[in-house]
Amino acid sequence: MIAVFATAVIGCSSNDSKPSAASSSSGAPTDRQPKVQPATLEGPITVGTIAPPADPRPTDLNAIGYTQEEFFASGTATAYTAPSPLSPDGKWTAIPTSTAPYKTRFIVRRPTDPARFNGTVVVEWLNVTVVEAAPDWSYTGKSIIDDGAAWVGVSVQALGVVGGASLLQTGDPRQAQSSGGLRAADPARYGTLSHPGDQYAFAIYSQIAAAIRAPGQVPVLGSSRPRYVLATGESQSAAYLTSYINAIQPVANAFDGFFVHSRGAGAAGVDGKLDITGPPNGYQVRTDLDVPVMVFETETDVGPLLRYAVARQPDTDLLRTWEVAGTSHADAYLLGGVSFGGCPANINDGPQHYVATAAMGALLAWVEHGTAPPHSGRIQTGGTDGTTVARDAHGIALGGIRTPSVDVPVETLSGQAAPDTSVICALFGSATPFDHATLTSLYPTQQAYLDAFDKSLDQVIGLGFVRAADRDEFAAEARKVSFQ
Repeated sequence: MIAVFATAVIGCSSNDSKPSAASSSSGAPTDRQPKVQPATLEGPITVGTIAPPADPRPTDLNAIGYTQEEFFASGTATAYTAPSPLSPDGKWTAIPTSTAPYKTRFIVRRPTDPARFNGTVVVEWLNVTVVEAAPDWSYTGKSIIDDGAAWVGVSVQALGVVGGASLLQTGDPRQAQSSGGLRAADPARYGTLSHPGDQYAFAIYSQIAAAIRAPGQVPVLGSSRPRYVLATGESQSAAYLTSYINAIQPVANAFDGFFVHSRGAGAAGVDGKLDITGPPNGYQVRTDLDVPVMVFETETDVGPLLRYAVARQPDTDLLRTWEVAGTSHADAYLLGGVSFGGCPANINDGPQHYVATAAMGALLAWVEHGTAPPHSGRIQTGGTDGTTVARDAHGIALGGIRTPSVDVPVETLSGQAAPDTSVICALFGSATPFDHATLTSLYPTQQAYLDAFDKSLDQVIGLGFVRAADRDEFAAEARKVSFQ
């Protein structure tokens, strides 16, 4: 995650307008032909009750005109190895080693009215750091919905299907209850599922993407067919996506674009073994693909905990990296107002979701219309290994994408938590409200604060890092601040 198991259950910019190789300015569909055998599909599944990924912020799909269905996918997956050590530039080679049968599930959320579906499908590699969850649906779903795209959440890794020990343990008994995966949760519905291990996850992901493009007689998208298929994943899933981009996409040719959300400096090995922080200089994303890649990094990811700063690379015609000051790897928004057991009350409540939503919207426009996203400034870092975040007098990060949350602050938003915080709680950063004296020294009146906030908000919207559609919601946060 880091996707979370909540107790509810669970900056300067220039804007290129150059069409990418994955799309044209007219938004014409690609003729991409995956070089893998599509999975065999079954569904929609109607036995029992669907078990969606954990989400403390559930969406009322009926209210927004979306429908949800579940499908099974099966086939023979390939495991890979790398013939040589992984290079820092991401130009990796994957060699097949073995094959094994699998059967997993994926969930589809799409516009109920086929006329509203725009042909784009965003395929999320579900996160299993704590329990199986869909953090990118939580963070960026508004852009997907507003775009008229479909979302697909795939149980790619073994833990989600057959269970096992999660990477991070919360101590919550409900995490233990989910340790048997989907099969144990509902044997009547999911008892036939099987997963041979994460070394086969890359192939499973490719085969499901290929099947979404060519589902045969299985109505994955109702009466519609896709134009573009994009990949997305957060945290652990982003580490796997990094490796997928570097080693698998060049040979599988399965996706038209990638949203890599909160990766560390490392990645998963070609053999599926996870290494989030990576070697001393980290791993970059290869830059010789023909599809757009959007990398989205919070302050926590850039800093010493996950070390992304050492893996930074320049933007290219098909690569953008956005780094957002005052944000944490996971935050209060993701928890949806639910307390997270054992973590301090003052976790980060910053603007990640606003900027992440804009980033997903920018990737969708890039793929669909050829309009490249703006370039982001980088968070200022230093120290012996280059991962120490530089901060102002209030402890707020310098550089990166600036929002009114950090440029017109009423609290110190940080991607770092207290030094003695547990690993999982450290991912939630911190938020320390200013005292009354500090507030009044910065803003002589509450109206002065609101005027400055709104000006900053309009500036960041103008730069393209926050959507105009989210202005009212973001502005309303400032109206909750009391100067009394």
